[in-house]
Amino acid sequence: MSRQSATLAWLAARAPQWRAMAASAADLRRRGYMPLEAAQRLLDGYRSLARDLATARREIPGARATLALESVYASYHALVNRAPRPTRASLLRMFRDEIPAVFASLRVPLAWVALLMAVSAWAGWWLVSTYPGLEGLIASPKMIEHVERGELWTDGLLNVTPSSVLSIRILSNNIAVSIMAFCAGVFFGLGTFYMIALNGLMLGAAFAFTHQYGLDGDLGRFVIAHGTVELSVICIAGAAGTALGESLIRPGELTRVVSFQRAVARLGKLLLLLALLLVGCGFIEGYVSPNPTVPVASRIVIGVAYWFVMVAALTGRLFGASRRRRSDAPLAAEAAVGLDDL
Repeated sequence: MSRQSATLAWLAARAPQWRAMAASAADLRRRGYMPLEAAQRLLDGYRSLARDLATARREIPGARATLALESVYASYHALVNRAPRPTRASLLRMFRDEIPAVFASLRVPLAWVALLMAVSAWAGWWLVSTYPGLEGLIASPKMIEHVERGELWTDGLLNVTPSSVLSIRILSNNIAVSIMAFCAGVFFGLGTFYMIALNGLMLGAAFAFTHQYGLDGDLGRFVIAHGTVELSVICIAGAAGTALGESLIRPGELTRVVSFQRAVARLGKLLLLLALLLVGCGFIEGYVSPNPTVPVASRIVIGVAYWFVMVAALTGRLFGASRRRRSDAPLAAEAAVGLDDL
């Protein structure tokens, strides 16, 4: 049998299997989910296709059959290298291990961002206390009118807007502010500094303005339940924004593009947890903070308790990080003993 005849016979024998594999690849791509048996068959078919494609390129380069085989191989290659979908175990690992590691790396910039927030709040207090006319820069005419009448602009809020609508509106705004504080880091961190300083300035100015009319205690009573976590989350988002800016300023041995992409992938996980925490803040600010029947002691307990929940989530303890470390300790000790015996 000649070489050409052998090639044609090989094509005729393998063509039905290639058509079946092409149909299988299209079906798996549509379903998305892939059982273990299907994944094993996919890998076996992927290896078989690689061998067949190498043979076709050698024996019949440029032929229609070779081009069709390359298309089938490309489909299988995309399926094999497709990023896995998040599973319960991967999500638990992200919240228990990966996010706490990112948060731990931000402790130094977080301290500086918190200091910037505090200094800005003091500056806002001093400016409005020294120059009373400046409250118009941070408060609308309607808010100023409310305070001058001896009431906060938050009084009677539940009479105007239902708690559910108010919560969604507030949590959406808080998430937007945190995302802006993070994304502003793309301007080499300067945008984040501006966002944090502006929020601190407005906070201090608001308390100074209400203090002039004896309403600062009422304002503190309003913010204590949700403000502990809300301000902390904004500062953490700002610290993440400075890390984003640092990836552009000091990319190291990487290009700025690669350094920025890795920073976004790493810090984006933390931003997801911060958004979830702000959802809780939105519900507290919608149902608890404007409710005049909730006593101050309950507001303080809610604010402090939710702050501890935030710390537990950021350190991974809320998802079993400390228990996992204790369970891994005997294994680590046994491994160390085994290494010493070598």
